[in-house]
Amino acid sequence: MPKLAANLTMMFNEVRFMDRFEVASNAGFKGVEYLFPYEFPADEISEQLDKHHLQQVLFDFPAGDFEAGERGMAIQPDRISEFQDGVGKGLEYAKALSCKRLTVLAGLAPKDIQAGQLQETLVENLKFAAKEAGPFGITVLLEPLNTIDTPGFFLFRTNHALSVIEAAGSPPNLKLQYDVYHMQIMEGDLIRTIDANRDKIGHFQIADNPGRNEPGTGEINYVNLLHHLDESGYDGWVGCEYRPAGSTVTGLSWASEYVSP
Repeated sequence: MPKLAANLTMMFNEVRFMDRFEVASNAGFKGVEYLFPYEFPADEISEQLDKHHLQQVLFDFPAGDFEAGERGMAIQPDRISEFQDGVGKGLEYAKALSCKRLTVLAGLAPKDIQAGQLQETLVENLKFAAKEAGPFGITVLLEPLNTIDTPGFFLFRTNHALSVIEAAGSPPNLKLQYDVYHMQIMEGDLIRTIDANRDKIGHFQIADNPGRNEPGTGEINYVNLLHHLDESGYDGWVGCEYRPAGSTVTGLSWASEYVSP
């Protein structure tokens, strides 16, 4: 049965971030993920994880000024040293939180740099991140996003992301992060794509479309999709990266088969 991880950036916004660990645990979750931990000391987060018996499943490497609209820097030739510093910072947090997955956001494509140079930069940065993460047993994930919510994002299709991973040499700890919501918008054909690339996918995230709300509120047949993942033998985590339409706890009825308080 797929293991659901609560995304604390999106969910349980009824309380402050450091209180979300407790409410996620009380709701029945055993794992959590979020975008970034860096504004909080790692030891304080670790304390919350231990206190509430939660596993830290995933977070993102530093991705620039997110509040100002940046969505990563891994494609930018003039920010390679900044990216590498971010890899170091991300790995320090990952080690402190016993987290085994970190996501790279490629970034928005600058209009004044050729796509080929952006891709070459991304490939080299991924090689660096995977090499640095390898000794700690940490998997680096590359995530395509949809260009409706994130106009100008460089990486927005499964095949493109996989080609970048291949160009980086396909190290065993470099995988695709498959976000069902993003790929439903950009591609559809979800189950066939997942089946064709299961060995290359290191993590799944879910939300329904349109609206990015709870599974079951939109067009994606999540009952079928989650059961298919289960039947395929996938025993990893599935991150609930959705925006609750109302109260987070009230909206969890869709997940009763997978989590229980």
